[in-house]
Amino acid sequence: MCRLLTPQLEDALKGFPLYSQDGKGKEAVCIAIFAIGSVRWFILEGETEKDDTLLFGIVIGLMEDEYGYISLNELSELQLDLTAQGYGKLQVRQQANFQPTPLKLLSDNRLQWFLARFEE
Repeated sequence: MCRLLTPQLEDALKGFPLYSQDGKGKEAVCIAIFAIGSVRWFILEGETEKDDTLLFGIVIGLMEDEYGYISLNELSELQLDLTAQGYGKLQVRQQANFQPTPLKLLSDNRLQWFLARFEE
């Protein structure tokens, strides 16, 4: 089992299969947040198939902020090697105790700026 597939995430995904939040914009519910360094993934929906889970959400902090898909297995394998700086190897972590929340209510300036680009 993937180290990031917690019982809480499994339960949340049952209510938010892929494509269930299409067109909701800021009203879409974020069901989990993953982070490594300053990069954050705001997960909106997903489905488990065989030995992996395909997630859909918003990634903030890479070259471009964007909507997209990511494999939970791939996400769990990401590492940031900062041993030369004395920090060791960082791994993606899920934000503890996160409760599903509409995107518009999340206090993340860069996320809100990204979402504002899609408003009419």
